[in-house]
Amino acid sequence: MVVLATKLYVDGDARQRALDSLTSLVGNELADLDVEYDVGIRDDDFPSVTITGPDETIARNLLGEEFGEIVPTLEAGETYVGTLDSWDDDGFVLDVGHGDSVRIPADEIGLGRGSPEQVRTRFGLVQHLPLEFVNDDPPRLSDAAQDELYEWTRGQGRVNVNSATRAEVRATVNRAGHAQDIVTVERVGLLEQSIVCRDETDPPGLVSSIGQYLPSELLCIVP
Repeated sequence: MVVLATKLYVDGDARQRALDSLTSLVGNELADLDVEYDVGIRDDDFPSVTITGPDETIARNLLGEEFGEIVPTLEAGETYVGTLDSWDDDGFVLDVGHGDSVRIPADEIGLGRGSPEQVRTRFGLVQHLPLEFVNDDPPRLSDAAQDELYEWTRGQGRVNVNSATRAEVRATVNRAGHAQDIVTVERVGLLEQSIVCRDETDPPGLVSSIGQYLPSELLCIVP
């Protein structure tokens, strides 16, 4: 079994749609492997995938690389993925499953000046966003995570969204009449997406337009 580092924190019909979406994504990843699998949701809202068959080890590794993996024990100096649970003046708190959390001190976030809240807003870090960290003493965001987030602040603007699948965000952009204003919707987590805007598109304006259709947190990134 592998526990994926992306949470299903929505309820009702949205939860079932998210589970169906994840099951489809897992199926696509494992399509060429000789395995059977079953996708479920743990009490802590992290999805688990039970895998059996000749290629099960390959399948577990593949899903862990694609989504990040929640593991029972964190080893010192190793790299893991957690989801952004909360933030305060002292730093970020990442959910790492099993009811446990890891605090990234403000000085170890590595994303420039400002309080953790200001950094979160500037880089579009919506709640529950998966973030890679190194379990040092103290823990810190990984170099790869910092590099990716800095890339978000270059080039086109972005709008980051939580509580919605990629298909739901794309449908919402179309419904609001902005299909021509975006380049694509990148999947960051199962329910966390990054809308890449065209050069001439104003990210705050896009937030204002689509926000009425999405029960989500939306944060814009303006290069």
